[in-house]
Amino acid sequence: MGNTVGIRLEDKNKWEKRTPIVPNHVKDLISTDSLEFVVQTSPIRAFQDSEYKAAGATVSPDLSKADVIFAIKEVPVEVLEQEKIYIFFSHTVKGQKYNMPLLKKMLELNTTLIDYEKIVDDRGFRLIYFGNYAGLAGMNQSLWAFGHRVKDQLDIDTPFLTLRHTYEYDGLEGMKLAVSEVRKKIKNKGFHPELVPMIVGFAGYGNVSRGAQSILDLLPVIELDPKELRDFFVNKSDEFSSKHVYKVVFKEEDMVKPKTGDKFELQDYYKFGNSKYEGVFEEYIQYLSILMNGIYWSEKYPRLLTKEYAKDMFQSKIMVRLQVIGDISCDIEGGIEPTLMATEPDHPVFVYNPFSEEARLGLSGDGLAIMAVDNLPCELPKESSNNFSKTLKPYISIIAKPDYTKSFESLALPPVIKNAVIAHQGQLTPNYTYLEEYLEQI
Repeated sequence: MGNTVGIRLEDKNKWEKRTPIVPNHVKDLISTDSLEFVVQTSPIRAFQDSEYKAAGATVSPDLSKADVIFAIKEVPVEVLEQEKIYIFFSHTVKGQKYNMPLLKKMLELNTTLIDYEKIVDDRGFRLIYFGNYAGLAGMNQSLWAFGHRVKDQLDIDTPFLTLRHTYEYDGLEGMKLAVSEVRKKIKNKGFHPELVPMIVGFAGYGNVSRGAQSILDLLPVIELDPKELRDFFVNKSDEFSSKHVYKVVFKEEDMVKPKTGDKFELQDYYKFGNSKYEGVFEEYIQYLSILMNGIYWSEKYPRLLTKEYAKDMFQSKIMVRLQVIGDISCDIEGGIEPTLMATEPDHPVFVYNPFSEEARLGLSGDGLAIMAVDNLPCELPKESSNNFSKTLKPYISIIAKPDYTKSFESLALPPVIKNAVIAHQGQLTPNYTYLEEYLEQI
């Protein structure tokens, strides 16, 4: 039979209505894999308790009977239980200071922690993810922000003013319909001359970027190669279209260059990062109207935008075009260093002042407007949960059935899952012992 699977409620904030495993997949796994499920009662989950009961699960206020507990966001320290097996996005693998107390407590309680983020294939691509839905929701929020920021700063109306926050639509199809209506207005009236050319740049080309691009592509889009961008902007002003949005997708080879004369090699960059490569992305920023950031970043790699460069651009008046950064990745002071805070769906934007280096919630004020909602998929809770559960489903029995009383070396998990075990029985596993230095700092 294996272990009993628990599905935790999500309680990080009022927006978090997602679930890691949806009712129809619970029903399938009970039937095909003989699993038992305990689902924690939730008043806000996008799927009702009654749907889980109908699927054959036990619904309970607590998960004390569950052995292996699936969640999405971090489990609060005060509800962690001794010797349980937890699977969630822990946000600890970079040594994130704000979650070191969580990791420390999990070690003290002799728990096992598996992190979805580290379940990857041989190329390092995530196998279980919400990324595409972060992109879908984040693109809409960024277009909304652009419309209101331009109105606030330049008193210019755009078709984007008709958009609403992503969570206000009746799901993904309702949002797509609204963006399609914007398309018609762009085709009919175009953009104010001061906004032409309207250029949206995408840093990255993975799940997040593809999701965001799929929303932008509902508009009348012309794609430019990054290598064409400067020449297009500087020398071809007579070709600018006021009735199109220009899209530019940046890959690693566009964003960095070798410090010596060596040829760029992707795997070499992944391996050596800052030691052999330097960032060149900032040279593109002056041409963009919106920058969408969807890349994974760590201190090993150059930033896309530094605080210092933001200040330099404002001092020299270079940054007169960039109205919004859609920082979907939302690494605090990370790839976009001016991202000082995370925001929430109903107030998704703050303005970063490069001179005071302060962030002010809202759309007004001098500086950079940054959309930095850190849990964007929660704005499309049913669709994103269905998709996530679909990617997770093949691994649920694999995770649920092993005997976790065995040592890590003897733990019967395939490498793709075993490599994602951050801690086992209260001890950091070999791949994650580097976190000890971060734990010592709290």
